[in-house]
Amino acid sequence: MNDHEQLIEKSKKHLWLPFTQMKDYERDPLIIESGEGVTLKDTEGKVYYDGFSSVWLNVHGHRKKELDDAVRSQLDKIAHSTLLGMTNVPATELAEQLVNLTPTGLDRVFYSDSGATSVEIALKMAFQYWRNIGKTSKQKFITMNNGYHGDTVGAVSVGDIDIFHKVYKPLMFDSYKTPYPYIYRHPSGNADVCRDECLNKLQLLLEERHNEIAALILEPMMQGAGGMINMPKGFLSGVERLCKSYDVLLITDEVATGFGRTGEMFACNHEGVVPDIMTAGKGLTGGYLPIAITMTSEKIYEAFYDDYTKMKAFFHGHSYTGNQLGCAVALANLKLFEHENIVGNVKKKSADVHQIFEEFHELKHVGDIRQVGLMTGIELVKDKQTKEPFQWEKRIGYNVTLKMRELGMLTRPLGDVIVFMPPLASTNDDLQAMMSIMKEAIYTITEGS
Repeated sequence: MNDHEQLIEKSKKHLWLPFTQMKDYERDPLIIESGEGVTLKDTEGKVYYDGFSSVWLNVHGHRKKELDDAVRSQLDKIAHSTLLGMTNVPATELAEQLVNLTPTGLDRVFYSDSGATSVEIALKMAFQYWRNIGKTSKQKFITMNNGYHGDTVGAVSVGDIDIFHKVYKPLMFDSYKTPYPYIYRHPSGNADVCRDECLNKLQLLLEERHNEIAALILEPMMQGAGGMINMPKGFLSGVERLCKSYDVLLITDEVATGFGRTGEMFACNHEGVVPDIMTAGKGLTGGYLPIAITMTSEKIYEAFYDDYTKMKAFFHGHSYTGNQLGCAVALANLKLFEHENIVGNVKKKSADVHQIFEEFHELKHVGDIRQVGLMTGIELVKDKQTKEPFQWEKRIGYNVTLKMRELGMLTRPLGDVIVFMPPLASTNDDLQAMMSIMKEAIYTITEGS
């Protein structure tokens, strides 16, 4: 038995992989050994394009020298010390840069280690804010239909994807659900009609329940795990306007959309929206280390600032909060954003990608293509005219991604939505090669037999 075979056996015997039916893994095992640029190599030496940025987080590619050097340099100083009651150099410097980089008015940074924990923090922060200022009736949250904000119990409670969340319902707190503008599946198929209908329903809910609602949470411009569903123009700013009118905090979950992914540094910037609380992660460290952030206004921060005996402190924190290695690589990452004009290049590349995707409409089972920046979902349907979906048991999306893997590209589907979220530094040649693989795989699985 060679080294590869031994690793496969060990993985089958000992590992339990996230969001994975392990019976699937045992049929089609894969172990990554190394990476270079926008590619990954497995333990048999096969190379794959990283078509989903190693789950939506890689920015500059793998083994980026400047990021590698930042980690090594920090190791010469210290790997970690606590942020409880004290700070450290890179966490402090990074906080200042983030305040300057994010929408004006987000003046305080609270660190964590993943997108889900950054959302958990945002929910607790919003809840306690109202208690600290004496409005204790405001305890509920509004979330969007089909939304996803992470897999901790609090984050699941403001999620709305049955396949992920239904089994945990007895553990969850109740939240209000409001329609998200899913234009492709709306009876009118019209962006403006869909947007206005959803905003009107949100307004009715706020009129009736605003006195008990602490905050509304949404993914700006593009729902991620819900199926890559993009917002029509004016919806995000409309939600902001309603939240302000009814004195409800707005939480924007930028874990997937932040740090250049949508063609703006943050998706909120597309409509000039400034949330009360913003969460972000993934691209913050260029895809290197687990650092996430929850940012908020000075107004909210001040509601927690008091004598200890008033018991208004925010009692939350993790062992690796503000880890020096992660913060150091994040600082190097932000420097690369500026020096390599990452956001500007994403805008240019996304226009090129959009043109190539126009060719995908020729395929008989491509129902809808939803793109914001380098964040794209391709919805596959059984019948293009009626928009009838495939039977979910057929796992068409999954089978397409297995074919893509065979052809040299990795991604994960969302049901029958194929996700394309390549590293932001992908060249036009890389993008064209990846999209060619996607097109061939979709054709082969849905039409080729």
